[in-house]
Amino acid sequence: MGRSSWRVPIPAPGSAVDLVVVAAVAVLLGLALRALGIPSALLFAGLLAGLVRALAVGPATGVAALPPSLVTGSHAVMGVMIGALLTVGTLQTVAANWFGILLVVAATLALSVGAGLLLRLHPAITPVTGVFAMVAGGASGIIVMARELGADERLVAVLQYLRVLLIVLLMPVAAAVFFGASSGRVAPPSLDASGWAAGALLTLGCAAVGLVVGRLSRLPVATLLGPMLVAAAANLSGLSHGAQVPGALGAAAFLVIGIDVGLSFTRASLRTIGATLPLATGLIIALIVTCAGLGMVLSRVTGVSPLEGYLATTPGGLYAVLATATDSEADAVFVLAVQVLRLFVMLLTAPLLARWLGGHPRGRGPRP
Repeated sequence: MGRSSWRVPIPAPGSAVDLVVVAAVAVLLGLALRALGIPSALLFAGLLAGLVRALAVGPATGVAALPPSLVTGSHAVMGVMIGALLTVGTLQTVAANWFGILLVVAATLALSVGAGLLLRLHPAITPVTGVFAMVAGGASGIIVMARELGADERLVAVLQYLRVLLIVLLMPVAAAVFFGASSGRVAPPSLDASGWAAGALLTLGCAAVGLVVGRLSRLPVATLLGPMLVAAAANLSGLSHGAQVPGALGAAAFLVIGIDVGLSFTRASLRTIGATLPLATGLIIALIVTCAGLGMVLSRVTGVSPLEGYLATTPGGLYAVLATATDSEADAVFVLAVQVLRLFVMLLTAPLLARWLGGHPRGRGPRP
């Protein structure tokens, strides 16, 4: 019997079996990362699994992209998840403190753009890629939008995830040391509070209507923004009856988005990302510190406590921020209102920023 008969067969690159193997590895890795408390564990796991497979196969054979309908569906689910965060209570809180909140949200947007333009000090970074990589808030939505709006979604994904990871690690320490917050840990809000069936119906309905409305109205990044706006409208009007995207659907969307980005990596793109990390890390830390300063401004203008101002302006890590606010008996409603408003502002202005910075929209074709 020849030695070749003992070899384990490797799925053909781009085959259905190949993609199933990548997804299975991503799920197992995601469960391990989630057990360790890593933020956005399934998105990160999908990115790593797709990246490893793309590099293992090599540029000569390549790995086929995920089915476009699957990617579109994951974008739509992500849009519904974001849209469902907007509530009447959120708008009421913003209206009661509108000047201070709009001031810090606008300042955060300006700081993000400034940091992104500074990232262009690296010659391989385009303006739109730099700004999208530094946008403070809405990491998963920005990653979804990056490719269509002309940014390199690989670099955007890595740097957005790096920012969220740094925030999750540093924010509880800063809140405890500088603001006297307790260091307890609570689980993020459940996405299944209103039942799986109602949540699934909301998700499918808002996704379907949002995709149609987004494309008919020529909305930029219609696969994300269309469902997001429809879900927000359903929530504000009371039609959703408080239903949320089921956890399983949300997890699947994160996984698909991560794998989709991971499969587009090349060795050249990894070298570019590695070369930008020192500058990018410094800019991210500076952005986190400056946003903490904006929190002090928000505290002075609105009269909330310094801790609430800090948590409200922390540039990302929404569930970790809400956990700290709840543990510390801070005003979680105020914190959520500021975070959600900034999230919507960042995502809705992203197409305008891309146009201003000279981004060239691309389709879902292969990446270099």
